[in-house]
Amino acid sequence: MAEPFKNMFNEQFFDLFTKDLKLVINDFDAREFVSQVMDDEWEGRELKQRCMHITTVLRKFLPADYKEAIAKILELLDHIKKTRPDFSVIDDTKFGLTLEYGGILDNYVEQYGLDDYETSVKAIEKITQFTSCEFVAHSFIIKYPDQMMKQMLVWSKHEHWGVRRLASEGCRPRLPWAMALPNLKENPAPIIPILENLKNDPARFVRLSVANNLNDIAKDNPEIVIDLVKKWKGESKEVDWIIKHGCRTLLKQGNPEVMELFGFNSTISNICVEDFQISSPEVKVGDSLEVSFKLLNKNDQTTKIRLEYGIYYQKANGTLTKKVHKISEKEYAGNSTTRITRKHSFRVVTTRKLHLGLHQIAMIINGNEFEKYSFELIE
Repeated sequence: MAEPFKNMFNEQFFDLFTKDLKLVINDFDAREFVSQVMDDEWEGRELKQRCMHITTVLRKFLPADYKEAIAKILELLDHIKKTRPDFSVIDDTKFGLTLEYGGILDNYVEQYGLDDYETSVKAIEKITQFTSCEFVAHSFIIKYPDQMMKQMLVWSKHEHWGVRRLASEGCRPRLPWAMALPNLKENPAPIIPILENLKNDPARFVRLSVANNLNDIAKDNPEIVIDLVKKWKGESKEVDWIIKHGCRTLLKQGNPEVMELFGFNSTISNICVEDFQISSPEVKVGDSLEVSFKLLNKNDQTTKIRLEYGIYYQKANGTLTKKVHKISEKEYAGNSTTRITRKHSFRVVTTRKLHLGLHQIAMIINGNEFEKYSFELIE
């Protein structure tokens, strides 16, 4: 199992971080700083708690005045940019500044800068060129919805791709691990001009953020995303990728209109699944479920098929919840029979808690779900 993210705050990190802080904070006591950070409760803190705790300790070593403290943080970033170019963002293939720095610096703005909009917005604009500031952006959108969305629109035309990415990522209504944006979930209209500005962005990470924002919007306002798909479709290869990725939830839901827009006929009377087999009626945690089946295309012509399967996972309360997994999107020759085998892993991961007991699996073709088959997840 991978090491927990919270352990990235290790001795090597603190050695680097305190050396940098010494360059911008007069009489900085590195030993005292680390001692206060790694207190008696340190081991019990999770990732976000550790970020907040480090920020709280850092405040004791920075100037008490918020504007002066932010000036020190920006001075720190200037130092890093000059002395360690590998630590600053070089292009749109990676964020150069470590996640650890980002989690601390943007958290400082979020914790102590919500009442100083002007200073904080300037800081966010600078910090996000080194790391990612979408979480703190959410806090400011909630407190200053109109001001902040106007700022995001301005940022969507910024010269630095990291700031342009923030313009989209920072206003995602359902950004994972962040507080939701209820107003934008209900009415995403302020987001659309930002996405319009960014849909042809040369930076890959920016285009990915546009797609993810569309996918967020689709969960609450599918008709808005469908209208954008109709408007944007065919504009360029990059835009077509954005709208397809942005419609992934609607495709997994089997939305008939979206299926048709991407060339999948939702009427599949001549396509079926036969001879469905499960390798074992019991699967141990850590092992994989293996299934095989025949896919029959009884149409005379070649047919484009989106093939998926749904796993109905056992929940703690005894009910089942479905998650759709994609197998392929391809064309199948007319009057063809294709044998397909698929493995699904039940290894333990941090993003899903597995519960023992009844599970089910069902094949899905162009949004149409077939018969469910049961199996047991055991220790």
